[in-house]
Amino acid sequence: MKRIYIDMDGVLCNFAKAHAEGLLKDPTQIYPQSQFGFWMDIEPIEGAIEAFNALSRVFDVWILTKPSFDNLNSFSEKAYWVNKYFGPDVLRKLIMSRNKSLLIGDYLIDDDVRANQREFRGTFVHFGQEGFEDWQKVLEYFAFIK
Repeated sequence: MKRIYIDMDGVLCNFAKAHAEGLLKDPTQIYPQSQFGFWMDIEPIEGAIEAFNALSRVFDVWILTKPSFDNLNSFSEKAYWVNKYFGPDVLRKLIMSRNKSLLIGDYLIDDDVRANQREFRGTFVHFGQEGFEDWQKVLEYFAFIK
């Protein structure tokens, strides 16, 4: 079974919206993600939960996220978020790594490239970019790969 790693921030959960709201709430805090509770109530990206579940029926799907080292609470808050939206079975498939290229798998779905995503030895699916603009496009791509 092929393995897919899916990033959390900006792919499963709407980090950009939560970050913008944090800046509006306190413009002096340029890193809202460093504040206690930041990750606990972030909204899922449209279609992300359904897409994750659909991919999990065909692939070995894991969540691979980079924690914030400026907010050690991010480790537990991200785990809380995964448990809230996916439950304990998926929580057991949560991996946190500063360098995503260290993992072995077939695909990495991520919106960013600052955690060595381009060095990932499988196929890098650049979420939010041309061909992978949203979850519908990603699902269309994977429908041909099974």
